[in-house]
Amino acid sequence: MTRTIIGFVLVGLALLALAFMPTQLGAYGVGLLLGMTGYVTLASAWALFSGPTRYISLATVAFFGIGAYTVAVLSEAMPYPLVLVTAGLIGLGVALVVGLATLRLAGVYFVIFSFGLAELVRQLVTWYEVNVTGTLGRYIFLPISATEIYWQLLGLAAITLLIGWWISRSRIGLALKVIGDDETVAAHTGIDISRVKLALFAISATIITLVGAIQAPRWTYIEPAIVFNPTVSFLTVIMALLGGANRLWGPMLGAIPLFLLFEWLSANFPNHYSIILGLMFIAIVFIVPRGVVALAEDLFKRARRKEAAQ
Repeated sequence: MTRTIIGFVLVGLALLALAFMPTQLGAYGVGLLLGMTGYVTLASAWALFSGPTRYISLATVAFFGIGAYTVAVLSEAMPYPLVLVTAGLIGLGVALVVGLATLRLAGVYFVIFSFGLAELVRQLVTWYEVNVTGTLGRYIFLPISATEIYWQLLGLAAITLLIGWWISRSRIGLALKVIGDDETVAAHTGIDISRVKLALFAISATIITLVGAIQAPRWTYIEPAIVFNPTVSFLTVIMALLGGANRLWGPMLGAIPLFLLFEWLSANFPNHYSIILGLMFIAIVFIVPRGVVALAEDLFKRARRKEAAQ
């Protein structure tokens, strides 16, 4: 408990420092902070559901794109705060429908479905734009600066971490751990597996939708290829797994260094970026399957045992 409180104090101070950092940086630095904070939020939201249940979801970009396109469609018809609320509700509705239909799947079947869902949403949006509106993309003209977008993402990241902390301390968190270990045992202990998984999936998807909605004004012009890029899903998974999807701070610790590394790789090795991304994913799965936070905890415990033995 003490370590958790200390962690929250440190993260709170870090968030406070980050909130004032854009005033000291140029346009490129603010853009870098904005992208990094977005992926911290995506990875943390992804881990809310996939961490304890061990369901590897590749549908992140489906909800991310839904949020962005909601802003593109409604930005001229509704006030911006109401657009964000609408985007969150749409994401919640889609998550509930998808969850009710598919959360009985597990393992590789869920992975395949989640990837297929993202592609299905992209194709549906593309078909609608081409055949109904007669265009492929949309312009977003909102008087929102990059700094304001960054502060919104920073606030959403803090809320996501608070939700993760609350879940880990609640009965639903304990239920999720049992479900992740063995769903059959969980069912025999009286846990409503479907309801618990659906609730967490919906919360996770809603936050991811809001990340896409908040970042939409950053692009000015969007189209399906931009906001439904599957790389978003893969990067989110890699970041969460590297830090440790079962730890509160794990996704954040994985997202920050990997985002900076991926920015450097995409700028210096644009033709080999996807290959390097795949190799890193394989390396993380084999070398640190539980994340660097869990690895550090294990090393610390071994050192303590060695000292006690001496």
